[in-house]
Amino acid sequence: MGRKLHTPAKGRGALSTIEGRFESQVLTDDPELSQAESNIRTDTQHFEEKARSIISTNASPDIGFERSINPYRGCEHGCIYCYARPSHAYLNLSPGIDFETKLFYKPNAAELLRRELGKRDYVPQPIALGTNTDPYQPIERELKITRSLLEVFNDTSHPCTIVTKGTLIERDLDLLAELASRRLVLVMISVTTLDNDLKRSLEPRTPAGARRIECIRRLCEAGVETGVLTAPVIPRVNDSEIERILETARDAGAVRAGYVLIRLPHEVEPLFKEWLEAHLPERAAHVLALIRDCHGGQAYDARFGKRMRGQGAVAELIAKRFAVARRRLGFRATRSELDVSHFCKPRVAGQLEMF
Repeated sequence: MGRKLHTPAKGRGALSTIEGRFESQVLTDDPELSQAESNIRTDTQHFEEKARSIISTNASPDIGFERSINPYRGCEHGCIYCYARPSHAYLNLSPGIDFETKLFYKPNAAELLRRELGKRDYVPQPIALGTNTDPYQPIERELKITRSLLEVFNDTSHPCTIVTKGTLIERDLDLLAELASRRLVLVMISVTTLDNDLKRSLEPRTPAGARRIECIRRLCEAGVETGVLTAPVIPRVNDSEIERILETARDAGAVRAGYVLIRLPHEVEPLFKEWLEAHLPERAAHVLALIRDCHGGQAYDARFGKRMRGQGAVAELIAKRFAVARRRLGFRATRSELDVSHFCKPRVAGQLEMF
């Protein structure tokens, strides 16, 4: 698979413009390239995407939701391990630097949601936000698309769940508190590390881990049911922090806890390997060996039930440590059920009253 290396840019995770698996042409590293030629554009670009539908469905047995909305494609957070990076290949863009610099947004998301909730045969069930890319990445501060979706959920008393690393979620505490008062929202804050030096290279444009813990506290104080997600767990990179992250999150008010083992599908594997060699060269080979041990000798096992938990001695040890810590700290074993009984179907423009 071809790629063009670039000079590491401040605030960016990927170190190359690795080609997607659907490219008809590939680039190869050219040692004759000048410094100027090898630098790749790393400023953030926004592109409007007029979506035709907004609610996605899935039937994956190892995922706890059937419906989701992703208001953005690509993610400026720049997390090098992000399993969503390969989705940019469908746009004929690089899952590397393009994924975190060429961002697509759906300005008509709220309009489409209102229309889909208003269909005669629509049956409510929780809709997940943040299943592919973060709904509270920096672009949301300006565009407010996630907030517009929350306004629809609030107006229609429709339940939703949110997974985010972005403390920008605090901006929407007014809506979240309203939803929480009717058992209509569950938030999971992802905390990968409390080590600021590691965070700066691993997930460069995310808030610090301690700041995310404070975000958990503020959500809980507002009455929003909030949990912590230690994701991803990476052997010999951040796995030593599992217990500390859970304890600090519990002390901040988190009532649930979950974890996901690192996943390296498609182009994410070579991108992550580049990151290891650049930032943790002394243990890069060991980390990759441990990851492969968790996936039957491969960098990634896509099978349901295996892809997010792994198998083998290393994966089992991580699972046991997490389970012991979760029990000791008193986290709930199951999440509260969100209430669908209050749902009020929205009126869609053009609909006629029966009477």
